[in-house]
Amino acid sequence: MAIDLKTVKHISKLARISVNDEKAKKLEKDLNSIFKWIEQLNELNTDKVEPLTSIAETKLRLRKDKILSENIRDEILKNSPKDNKDYFVVPKVVE
Repeated sequence: MAIDLKTVKHISKLARISVNDEKAKKLEKDLNSIFKWIEQLNELNTDKVEPLTSIAETKLRLRKDKILSENIRDEILKNSPKDNKDYFVVPKVVE
């Protein structure tokens, strides 16, 4: 897969990032390098490789869930930007 200058400009427009021609050419080169590396990784045979969640071979110690603080609802609601006794009131962020 090859990324051209037009695609870089389109991506920057979608991301609402201002990119001049010099920066776009550098991004084109960098993105093509990244995609070339990904294509090399896709060629590897990983059929007999077990998936990892961590490179460390340690098991996590489980602990019991304990309630350390009870009835702190009023204390927590004091941090609300607007006064309300039932829940946090925050400014609208989605139109």
